[in-house]
Amino acid sequence: MAQWNQLQMLDCKYLEQVDQLYDDSFPMDIRQYLSKWIESIDWDTVALQDSLATVRFHDLLAQLDDQHSRFALENNFLLQHNIRKIKRNLQDRFQEDPVHMAMIISRNLKEEQKILDGAKSAEPGGESTVSAMVVEKQKLDNKVKEMKDRVQVADQNIKNLEDLQDDYDFKFNTLKNRENEMNIMTHKELEKEKLMVSRMCLELKTKRQDMVTQLMDLLNVTQALVSDLISEELPEWKQRQQIACIGGPPNACVDQLQNWFTAVAESLQQVRQHLKKLQELEQKFTYDNDPITHKKTFLESRALELLKNLLSNSLVVERQPCMPTHPQRPMVLKTGVQFTVKLRFLVKLQEFNYQLKVKAMFDKDVTEKKGFRKFNILGTNTKVMNMEESNGSLAAEFRHLQLKEQKVAGNRTNEGPLIVTEELHSLSFESELQLNQSGLDIKLEAMSLPVVVISNVCQLPSGWASILWYNMLTSEPRNLKFFLSPPPAKWSQLSEVLSWQFSSVTKRGLNQEQLNMLADKLLGAKAKRNPEGQIPWTKFCKSANEKAFPFWLWIEGILDVIKRHLLSLWNDGSIMGFISKEREKALLSDKCPGTFLLRFSESSKEGAITFTWIEYDICNKPLFHSVEPYTKKELSAVSLPDIIRTYKVMAAENIPENPLRFLYPNIPKDKAFGKYYPKPTETQEPMDVENNPERSGYMKTELISVSEVHPSRLQDNMLPMSPDDYRALSQFVSRDIDATNNLLGGFEELDVQMSADLE
Repeated sequence: MAQWNQLQMLDCKYLEQVDQLYDDSFPMDIRQYLSKWIESIDWDTVALQDSLATVRFHDLLAQLDDQHSRFALENNFLLQHNIRKIKRNLQDRFQEDPVHMAMIISRNLKEEQKILDGAKSAEPGGESTVSAMVVEKQKLDNKVKEMKDRVQVADQNIKNLEDLQDDYDFKFNTLKNRENEMNIMTHKELEKEKLMVSRMCLELKTKRQDMVTQLMDLLNVTQALVSDLISEELPEWKQRQQIACIGGPPNACVDQLQNWFTAVAESLQQVRQHLKKLQELEQKFTYDNDPITHKKTFLESRALELLKNLLSNSLVVERQPCMPTHPQRPMVLKTGVQFTVKLRFLVKLQEFNYQLKVKAMFDKDVTEKKGFRKFNILGTNTKVMNMEESNGSLAAEFRHLQLKEQKVAGNRTNEGPLIVTEELHSLSFESELQLNQSGLDIKLEAMSLPVVVISNVCQLPSGWASILWYNMLTSEPRNLKFFLSPPPAKWSQLSEVLSWQFSSVTKRGLNQEQLNMLADKLLGAKAKRNPEGQIPWTKFCKSANEKAFPFWLWIEGILDVIKRHLLSLWNDGSIMGFISKEREKALLSDKCPGTFLLRFSESSKEGAITFTWIEYDICNKPLFHSVEPYTKKELSAVSLPDIIRTYKVMAAENIPENPLRFLYPNIPKDKAFGKYYPKPTETQEPMDVENNPERSGYMKTELISVSEVHPSRLQDNMLPMSPDDYRALSQFVSRDIDATNNLLGGFEELDVQMSADLE
């Protein structure tokens, strides 16, 4: 199987790694559309030859043109637009340097293979487990293909049966007429004709029995397939959707699910047409023990029941409720703010277009819960499902729904068992499918994942914590009383979800070193980061006392400061972030003076970052200094790279100097952060009177960070120096100390000798 297809069968944690390989410079769309062609080229060789790289670059553009033409034939305007845009971007980036493109593709293919190898070695059973995942998908594809093949064979056999019956009918009537006209045929010829007609009748009965048996077998195959789709594939897709909603890898398999559902529905519709055709044949000719007469009612009801079962499970929530203002926080809805939700009908048949009218309802069938809030749903809460132009799916999107709390007498907060952000509510959807000519009258229902309703945006972090906890631990959409007794989470579960919170809004999740620090913080050092270690809900989202703040709000504050002020630094790996003070000292202890690292403050609820650097005293003892953490307020005024560039340490009567020289482990400061420094402003032209600083009367200023310390902390005013200077100075000081000790030793011997002479 192709490498790209194998990757798509992996678990979510591996798909997340694949997702990080692709960005705007070489989007994943190209890898998807041209997967076979890309894997057929030796990109290592291409990357070594300019002329070959140019040829392959133009080949790739030609492949994109072919893909554009395919989308044009499908009238898919959106994907045509995307392909054109991708092609323009590739030309802008790689027209002059096609070797660079070849190197990117070569690297990505190797990294993909590493991810595959890692999945094979990490999972129990190794390669066989990954292969089993691929085989399961292949099995389903094969079952669908087998069903389609059987339907085609049945269709051809029905036509053959119809032709045979027409021939028999003609021969039988011809024989009847000839019997009435005895003088036309001899007795021998007549007997021969009767024998031939009898044989045809026998063959016809055999074909009918075979046809009925064939349709029964076909329905058996279809029933097994319907069971697989409804009992396994659909729940698995819903679980992947849950994971995607809380920051996990994107859930892009709904189209495949739709293809399977549609193929089964089409086949069942064809079987029903075959049964109608058999009834027509029965009306023309029947006999005692006719299999069509005996089995038609059973086969019709069974085919209809299978179709109804499939269709009744085909309405799904494709995109969960979400406020457009907070796209990365779905299922947290604020009263009075519009939210969107999208539904899809997985059976994409033209006859269903504009036939389904969907109605949205809030907390339908929810039993009365004392103290829980009630809401009315406002806006257009009914939609007709129609075929989308972009991909042809049968969908309906609600874009202008709002929630309004019902006013209830009394103080709710004194009565309710849960706080606002732990209350779970449901958004359900109903429709009815009526096709009289097909005998279909089906009630359809779908339900969103539970939502949290807030009344103030400050409740959003706590509301999102509830959504994370629920979707991490259960897949039951109707368990609205979950937080009356929330179960604990294993560290193995929570660590993955925490990493997703970062990878979903940045290009980097959390590495093992960072997760180790968080494990110690939640479980304690004695737990030794046990993957089975239990973290209670209260430990995650509630504070032990009034002075402390919840673990999750600390993480949320850090996420916010990263998104607002530190995104580039986090993405390029400059920020170590989550590291204990003990581990920090261990990492810096053997590094050059002036080596520093960046970590998040553990004492700031709003999110703050600090840096710690190392110095050595005259006895070569390491000294560690940490600056007061920078919050969003300081970072809004000066960027962190600028702070690092201009930072000074000042003591009385000392010239302020910057102690920061190397980003851990040994990257020169300016090399690590130089690309983020502000570019020098261009010299003002003499004629630029309005902006000339000399004419404005002001001198240019620059904000810098200065730490004032006691002179004793600077160890004889020594500040960090280059490694070479430090090494030379250490040797020089060492020689001086040795010489001084030798001299002192000589004085002691002289003093002893003089004392002896005097005696």
